[in-house]
Amino acid sequence: MNLPVNLSILDVQNLADTRQIAIDRVGIKAIRHPVTVKDKTGGVQHTVAMFNMYVHLPQHLKGTHMSRFLEILNEKEIEVSLENIQVILNEVASRLEAESGHIEMTFPYFINKSAPVSGVKSLLDYEVSFICEINHGRHDIKVKVLIPVTSLCPCSKKISAYGAHNQRSHVTVTVSMQELMWIEDIIMLVEAQASSELYGLLKRPDEKYVTERAYDNPKFVEDMVRDIAGAFNREPRIKNYIVECENFESIHNHSAYACIYSE
Repeated sequence: MNLPVNLSILDVQNLADTRQIAIDRVGIKAIRHPVTVKDKTGGVQHTVAMFNMYVHLPQHLKGTHMSRFLEILNEKEIEVSLENIQVILNEVASRLEAESGHIEMTFPYFINKSAPVSGVKSLLDYEVSFICEINHGRHDIKVKVLIPVTSLCPCSKKISAYGAHNQRSHVTVTVSMQELMWIEDIIMLVEAQASSELYGLLKRPDEKYVTERAYDNPKFVEDMVRDIAGAFNREPRIKNYIVECENFESIHNHSAYACIYSE
């Protein structure tokens, strides 16, 4: 038996709303979708990104069309780039007839690093987010990167007869650019300011080097964010930034934290 097709299904989202309260962001959150990412070497990484996609909803509309976000994601393979995220957001704003919109995509990014002495290569992963907003045709794009590093306590080194406590730290930077910077460029700027950078694989000579490097280069959490901010201030491609550092303390049951916002 063939059921009749109802050609006049009510579109509830398009009904008027009488409360006269606009919604700043409405959309879909935490949806995974495969993407490809170009890296600085000219290669392509195939990965999975977590998307948050929102638009502004004016006060006179009851709801937005959630399915249209998914339609856009599923229409074609997505190549992640700073240019392409603008295209995706423009499409979202156009199809949902919104004056403003917001997209975040967060994905693991891998760099093939060489150990400092042996030269053995291994992959290290970083958490990267592209954040794009459009408001009446104007775009604002930011890149956010979480970079794990090593920090060694200057106070512990100074007061101890031998040794010093160190810890793994997470530096999170959010950067607005004057011109294109590769993800690798941002990571290198940050890692250069740590007590030591991290590697996926170390041989014994590498471990000796990293341990002594950190001991010779102690940093408080305050030193870390100030040194990174100074490096960013000297980089003409960076317009403004947020630098955060969290030290997962090895002799305390709490973290140390510092943050700098650029003007």
